[in-house]
Amino acid sequence: MALTFNRRNDRNNSENSEFEEKLINVNRTAKTYQGGRRFRFAALVILGDRNGRVGMGIGKAKEVPVAIEKAKSVARKNMITVPVENGTIPHEIVGVSTSSRVLLKPASAGTGVIAGTVPRSIAELAGITNLLSKEIGSRNQINVAYAVFDGFKNLRTAKQVRALRGVDTSRSTEQSPKEQSPAAQSATTQAGEAEAGGSL
Repeated sequence: MALTFNRRNDRNNSENSEFEEKLINVNRTAKTYQGGRRFRFAALVILGDRNGRVGMGIGKAKEVPVAIEKAKSVARKNMITVPVENGTIPHEIVGVSTSSRVLLKPASAGTGVIAGTVPRSIAELAGITNLLSKEIGSRNQINVAYAVFDGFKNLRTAKQVRALRGVDTSRSTEQSPKEQSPAAQSATTQAGEAEAGGSL
């Protein structure tokens, strides 16, 4: 007897095993019809590999399990890469979404993730172990999640900033005239005066 396999399910299982998921919120809505009220559910799910990749998705359906599966599918399509340096973010940033703002600050080793439920869940699944945050404005969980992702997407490492500015990293180690020692500056000045006298 030949065995048949569902390749789509196998592929989804392998993708799910790569990422860790966390259900943040399930919201229920109701609409009144002639025959009674009908309910629908919206699920907010975070996926991450704890190694710099994290995604967020919102799924809506008439049943909670279907809404969660839809949210996970959307999260897999919206993966972003967060620059993590020594377990924290490279610099301070403020993420904004509608009336919600989230301040994200790097923290030293051993601090831990000091944040609310939503920022902590996203940071931990992104692989961040030390972080300070503050929620400002609306505390709606969906808006806060969007604000955190807005902040993470705008993070840049020092190397990325140099590349954007067109700075040659190979010359960054050379000393500028202000950083030269007094002896070196005087030698440079005497050489310039000698060249000027020779030209006269």
